[in-house]
Amino acid sequence: MDLATILGIVAGIGVLLYGIIDAKGGTEFINPASFAITIGGAICATIITLPLSIWGASVGIVKKAFLSKTMKSQELIRTLVGFAEVARRDGILALEEASKDVEDEFLVKGLQLAVDGADPELIHSIMSTELNKLIERHRAGKSIFDQLGKYAPAFGMIGTLIGLVALLKNLSDPSAVGPAMAVALITTLYGAVAANFIFLPISDKLALRSKEEALSKEIVIQGVMAIQSGDNPRIVEQKLAIFLEPKMRAIKEAA
Repeated sequence: MDLATILGIVAGIGVLLYGIIDAKGGTEFINPASFAITIGGAICATIITLPLSIWGASVGIVKKAFLSKTMKSQELIRTLVGFAEVARRDGILALEEASKDVEDEFLVKGLQLAVDGADPELIHSIMSTELNKLIERHRAGKSIFDQLGKYAPAFGMIGTLIGLVALLKNLSDPSAVGPAMAVALITTLYGAVAANFIFLPISDKLALRSKEEALSKEIVIQGVMAIQSGDNPRIVEQKLAIFLEPKMRAIKEAA
């Protein structure tokens, strides 16, 4: 579970509720028609923009914003150095047995290619292609929330214009102006909140998750290539430590 995402959502809801309560607000902030225009309209526009095949994986995409299964870079490097030690001590064929308990399918595939004696260029080509396809899938998933974040404020404004038309129709009744104006403006509020509190933050978190996963897979590619070429475990560690920030390298070396 990603604590930052949960903490941000809880704190954000708290801030919004505080603002509503402090403004002496109540049920007037709840309007199903405004919600339907804003959120429903944004979803429909996004469906028009993107192919339906992308939406099929939307649930799994959202999970990435709340759940992080990517192995931390330091831990991944330690794992790869451990495999380098096994390969140097017992031979590269020993990696097949040593990798049986590894959950990272990408890492297992790379080690299996090395065990099978595949050409280094072929190993790099296969793994790099898979990494590029992963990045493309992540980019497609992120585009859903980019589009929702773009269209939600626009449909909030559309809802406000609809409300203003109804308001102008009833200007002869002064007592109805205030409530009608509140309903007209609530759609703009829904659009702004949906875009800036839900859709765009999720899009940014997905971009971060994609970057983290791409880095992990690049570390795996370089680690497998180094192991396959028979590099000394210390050399493997030095090659992979380059991917870490200097501060993280110092911590790792001290450990």
